[in-house]
Amino acid sequence: MTFKRSVLALALFLTLLGCSNSRAGNDAQQPAAGQPSDDATEAPADTAEADEAATEKARAEWEAQMAQIQSVLAPMNRAELIGESATKGSLDAEVVLLKFSDFECPYCAVASADMKTFTENHSDDVLYVYKQLPLSIHDEALPAAKAAWAAGEQDQFWLYHDGLFAYQDQLDEDYYVALAAQIGLDVEKFNRDRNSPEAEAAINQDIELAQALGIRGTPTFVMNGLLIPGGAPLEFFDEAVSRFKADAAKP
Repeated sequence: MTFKRSVLALALFLTLLGCSNSRAGNDAQQPAAGQPSDDATEAPADTAEADEAATEKARAEWEAQMAQIQSVLAPMNRAELIGESATKGSLDAEVVLLKFSDFECPYCAVASADMKTFTENHSDDVLYVYKQLPLSIHDEALPAAKAAWAAGEQDQFWLYHDGLFAYQDQLDEDYYVALAAQIGLDVEKFNRDRNSPEAEAAINQDIELAQALGIRGTPTFVMNGLLIPGGAPLEFFDEAVSRFKADAAKP
């Protein structure tokens, strides 16, 4: 789960830094790489110097975050990394993409549409892993996460996932049960599973991984150890996959 070449990591970072990002990216997240914080004060008079300083600061912060991520992921095998999480794609894929997500986060809903396209285009070469990160700022994030986990116990995580994101404004107890019935789940088992210690333990496992990686907001992605903030355009994900595959093919 580590980068084979630091040059590849840096190249991808610089690509991400230069990506056009017109959409808002994350709930409860620090600014994306290269973006100033809301409380930024006066910029240096020389624009070139300001840009260089911002790039160097972003690079230093990114390298520190990457070091933390690598220290956590390096000793983990693929089975440990996946845990009980829902996946799409080949389990043997060279590229593994983790998405840390919250069902009440509006940016996660936007990202889910992009990821549906992305996973359809990369079903053979990317393993996509959904990690639960319900944020405390969202009242229904944890109940929705437990409901989705329970749907997964009946092999319907992804269909239930789509239903939650499609109707975020309806997230409550009545909707969780209605959606379960609508997609044909055993509702009695669904209710038992979502209120079980196992559901809480599985979600806590994802939360603990996010905390260990230093991830604070949603959506946040990690591709083969590369941190990708929410709001990165779909083209960047395609570019990153191509570069990882090309790197893996090198002797």
